[in-house]
Amino acid sequence: MTATTPILSAQYDPTDTEAKWQKYWEEQEVFKADPNHPGEPYCIVIPPPNVTGSLHMGHAFEHSLIDTLIRYHRMIGRNTLWLPGTDHASIAVSAILDNQLKAEGTTRYDIGRETYLAKAWQWKEESGSTILNQLRRIGVSVDWSRSRFTMDEGLSHAVKTAFIQLHEEGLIYRGNYLVNWCPATQSAVSDLEVENQEVDGHLWHFRYPLSDGNGYVEVATTRPETMLGDTGVAVNPNDERYKNLIGNTLTLPIIGREIPIFADELVDPEFGTGCVKVTPAHDPNDFEMGQRHNLPFINIMNKDGTLNENAGEFEGQDRFVARKNVVKKLEELGVLVKVEDYKHSVPYSDRGKVPVEPLLSTQWFVKIEPLATKALAFLDQQDSPHYVPDRWKKVYRDWLVKLKDWCISRQLWWGHQIPAWYVVSETDEEITDTTPYIVAYNEAEARQKAIAEYGENIQLEQDHDVLDTWFSSGLWPFSTMGWPQETIDLKTYYPTTTLVTGFDIIFFWVARMTMMAGHFTNQMPFRDVYIHGLVLDEKGQKMSKSKNNGIDPLLMIDKYGADALRYTLIKKVAGAGQNISFDYDRQTDESSSVEASRNFANKLWNAARFVMMNLDGKTPQQLGEPDLENLELCDAWILSRYHQVVKQTRNYIEAYGLGEAANGLYDFIWGDFCDWYIELIKTRLWQDNSSESRCIAQQTLAYILEGILKLLHPFMPHITEEIWQTLTQVEGKEVLALQNYPEIQANLINPELEQDFDLIFGVIRTIRNLRAEAGIKPGTKITVILQTENSQEIQTIESGKTYIQDLAKVEQLKLTQSLTEDYGQAIAGVIGTIQTLIPLTGIVDIAALRSKLEKNLAKVEAEVKSLSGRLSNPGFVNKAPAEVVQGAKEALAEAEKQAEILRERLNRLK
Repeated sequence: MTATTPILSAQYDPTDTEAKWQKYWEEQEVFKADPNHPGEPYCIVIPPPNVTGSLHMGHAFEHSLIDTLIRYHRMIGRNTLWLPGTDHASIAVSAILDNQLKAEGTTRYDIGRETYLAKAWQWKEESGSTILNQLRRIGVSVDWSRSRFTMDEGLSHAVKTAFIQLHEEGLIYRGNYLVNWCPATQSAVSDLEVENQEVDGHLWHFRYPLSDGNGYVEVATTRPETMLGDTGVAVNPNDERYKNLIGNTLTLPIIGREIPIFADELVDPEFGTGCVKVTPAHDPNDFEMGQRHNLPFINIMNKDGTLNENAGEFEGQDRFVARKNVVKKLEELGVLVKVEDYKHSVPYSDRGKVPVEPLLSTQWFVKIEPLATKALAFLDQQDSPHYVPDRWKKVYRDWLVKLKDWCISRQLWWGHQIPAWYVVSETDEEITDTTPYIVAYNEAEARQKAIAEYGENIQLEQDHDVLDTWFSSGLWPFSTMGWPQETIDLKTYYPTTTLVTGFDIIFFWVARMTMMAGHFTNQMPFRDVYIHGLVLDEKGQKMSKSKNNGIDPLLMIDKYGADALRYTLIKKVAGAGQNISFDYDRQTDESSSVEASRNFANKLWNAARFVMMNLDGKTPQQLGEPDLENLELCDAWILSRYHQVVKQTRNYIEAYGLGEAANGLYDFIWGDFCDWYIELIKTRLWQDNSSESRCIAQQTLAYILEGILKLLHPFMPHITEEIWQTLTQVEGKEVLALQNYPEIQANLINPELEQDFDLIFGVIRTIRNLRAEAGIKPGTKITVILQTENSQEIQTIESGKTYIQDLAKVEQLKLTQSLTEDYGQAIAGVIGTIQTLIPLTGIVDIAALRSKLEKNLAKVEAEVKSLSGRLSNPGFVNKAPAEVVQGAKEALAEAEKQAEILRERLNRLK
């Protein structure tokens, strides 16, 4: 080691290293995109996390995948942009602010819209960048100079443009329709924001008397409080039980309203009694029947979930309190027939976490059919976008076919206020469905248009509602590039290349983006949609706060480093779209999988440190590439393996096989390079400095190490950058992140040589195992006899004889085609068709060894007997917890395997 030898510290500390390079990359704008840069564009827009969010394991997983793709494509010469940003999250931010105001004893209505929004922007400035700062901890290589927010000036303009254009084309309309209403947030929510949950409820049966006094009909419902808004009872026209009643009327209990009996094919004769109470203002199916049969629409509910004046004596009661009281009243009236236990599906608000109410409300809608049809045409005619894995294409297609018109208005204040101004007069008490309105970019433009149409004496009032968050998120791939202006970013980077997202958001976001992009840009917003699975806990359950099974990735990064966490998550991706399980022992606060990746990082660090200590202070560039004319056998082998891995890694990443690529690199770096090649060339490194063999070993070591750092960089960017900087001695003038990814040199790939070394390594492993079984001390030199009738195997072993002797500590290695000599007591093993013998006479106390093995076998057999007895006992199997029984089964299988190995070792000593 010379005075100029670059030094890595004895131990790798990810904390300092990762923080250093994250800061350097950002300050030096290493990842700043340049539309004028040569190379084919490769662009990904970050799936914008909610501005209220904090980093969870799903984010860590998804952004590790994206960053690997981005870094790889940057290194192969693509003009790369990864654009970051956040979503304004109307409902989530509103909930935070409303809770703060509630704690202060006030409401948004008390302080007014202007003050409320000022508080919202203040909160956003103080807390809204939390998740972006947390994402930095993972090492994301985004262009921070292009970071966007869905309510920044440019994106707000894009939202207004989209709304106005859709309205002018007749694709946005306003009307009084049944919507999903969330009483908790007091806002409409779209179908996609509703989650159906199975609940144990009841089915109540009531009698509705005929108005003429000649009998009654029996109806059944899961929501008895809605009967207060009934305006009819429907039967199937082919139901013989009720044909004679069609056209008659009933008297609604409690309310006393006379309502008709009518026929409609929507009624299922098999459900309940076959008679269906119809509440057009509070049920989607009833809404359709109410329209078809011209029934009155009576709303009985306030927006906070309490009942209104149309509910009579139940006015002001919460909907669930009213449910109990309505049932009690019907029982008092003698019309309650029975109550059945009934498991059924109840729609819950994804944000409010309460059952939604179908509520008649004036809202803004987008006509989905024209937008969905265009997106379907791209899919069916051009396979655009292309789904990975392909099975999600059908899911996406089916969803587009089934979509209904999209309710885009939300009764909130934080968000994009709908750009519509109502033309009102002093006599107007409230805005109604028939109130005229003007759609415009701002009030001045709205006033100009209103004056032209309605004259000078007018007043304008902007719609109080905001747009659904998904409306602005649907524009994200192109609005972030400057649309509707024809910017150079839009021209260069749009359509984007890849969308990386979970399957659970295809309906929320992916379909919104494809429909919006197809309509406004006449292109799909991305070429590929790479669907990944979810991160599950060690029991295969989805992580969630409610289950208390979530794992904070920041804690894992603090403990093991970002590279270790990234690599763990990526290695687990066995196939695109598959869920991954994350192992975590909460009692010991230990993660075996992340710890393994940290150990891998340490292994790489130590190997790099060893290499650099043996390069005489020279860089790979100073040493030059290996001299191919004078390579020794193991040099040619490692170069062949290296270029096989280059080919394999590139192919896997191009096909989104990131997990397979990561696992292949792990095996090559840990196994081929560290465990084999470095060990094979150690004696050459100890030779005289003038030795040609030593020089070639140094060249090969340096060449492979630098190549490994480049191959691994997209997966583990921090440690590879640190080692590369030290190895190449560039002193920060260049970065590994911008180096060229390794190219395949097919002429160096030699499958036959690799196969030969597989045999040589197999022989070494067999000898090592036999030494361990026989208790031969590491420093003891031994004689080994290798017997095979295969001349090709003999030739291969002969070529690797020196390697076998060095690594297996063999003093004398004999090759033979037949075993004619008596070697006395020996221990034997087999690899392929090669029999391996180690004579033990004079080396090992055979009797003592047999005694030791017999004692161990007796102990293991006793354990097998005990475990077998427990598992054959029905009392244990049926009563013990499932995990205890499974643990016993696994312990038995392990003990039986140990017993088998011990018996085999004893047999070898006969």
